[in-house]
Amino acid sequence: MKPTDIKIDQPWLHDPGAVAVMAAIGADQRIARYVGGCVRDALFGRPVRDIDIATELTPEQVMARLEEAGLSYAETGLAHGTVTAIADGRGFEVTTLRHDVETDGRRASVAYTDDWLVDARRRDFSINALYADADGTIYDPVDGVPDIEAGLVRFIGTAEHRIEEDFLRILRFFRFHAWYGKGPLDPLSLEACIHLKRGLRSLSVERVRAELLRLLESHAPQETLRVMHQQGILGEIMPPPAGLGTLEAVVGQEESENHSDAIRRLIALYRGQGRVLQELAKDWKLSNQQKKRIKRYGVVVDAWGEVPVPSPVALRQMAYQQSKEAVEDWLLVRPIPLDGVHAEVMDSLRDWTVPEFPLAGADVLALGVGEGAAVGAALKAIEAQWIEGDFQQDRAALLALLKKQVAEG
Repeated sequence: MKPTDIKIDQPWLHDPGAVAVMAAIGADQRIARYVGGCVRDALFGRPVRDIDIATELTPEQVMARLEEAGLSYAETGLAHGTVTAIADGRGFEVTTLRHDVETDGRRASVAYTDDWLVDARRRDFSINALYADADGTIYDPVDGVPDIEAGLVRFIGTAEHRIEEDFLRILRFFRFHAWYGKGPLDPLSLEACIHLKRGLRSLSVERVRAELLRLLESHAPQETLRVMHQQGILGEIMPPPAGLGTLEAVVGQEESENHSDAIRRLIALYRGQGRVLQELAKDWKLSNQQKKRIKRYGVVVDAWGEVPVPSPVALRQMAYQQSKEAVEDWLLVRPIPLDGVHAEVMDSLRDWTVPEFPLAGADVLALGVGEGAAVGAALKAIEAQWIEGDFQQDRAALLALLKKQVAEG
């Protein structure tokens, strides 16, 4: 594999941990190179998060060399030739060059090789099959650099073959286009995805969920999702969404704030389809926190619908009862764009710290109220007055109200 005349110089190339791992496994012998996302994102001019390394060494040889260098490691993916080296408090995945022996559309059996071109040809997209020496010299065996320059996401080799090896690559194709593509999708790749879309049904919900949430975090996911919807791709993995237009508005608002929120964008995608959204959250096995967020958003929708923005006091009251996040979701997902005044209300809500109710059950018991439901009822009544008063009463004032309430029976 011949080097290109392209050379990068990025801070991560000088990362102490990365330098130590590369030195340990033979960077000076050209048997270890950086690979994949870190090289791709460097060429795209984007921040690099994970630093992955490919090597001609077997996993056993990698572990032996790491031990010799005094570095620790974790056997995270030995079945696929991957060892996670640990240096300077960080993990670096080190994977032996390999090729697929057998695939079933979901997973592959692999064999090791020392041929860099063979390793490159087994990868999914040309922009992901890029390598770099420790000094930043780029290797481009399948013409990924021209595709980066063109903003083109395309499969390596025959698209159908790459997809049949792992049907998740259909979703990865759309996700990578949303993140890195410019203009229309690669027609041959798109045609293969449409032809083989039924294979998506064999994937686990965890893998589907991860890809779709990452896609939703991209700069303009609505354009890619619209193509997926029109071509029946989305219909294979999720209910038909009615809120592509709403999603576009939410993305515009978030992009203006240099922010992206996958769950809020999912909520926007299903605006007006509350029950569908709840079922999707269950089917996708979202985290309890994510499901609670969607449920709280639903409570706000049920309470306010699509009415004009309530007063700041009402917003704070709802934020206390449901969460600031639920109110923000409602404000941004409504079909009525925020004007300047309401944007100020939003900013005010974000700056507001949700207060903690100053009283507790012990305060009620101290006044002679017996244990049981009466304690909770007394607290709830005082808390309701505190909320109604926009949280202005302090602990002393609330204790006085509580004493009066208990005295009056």
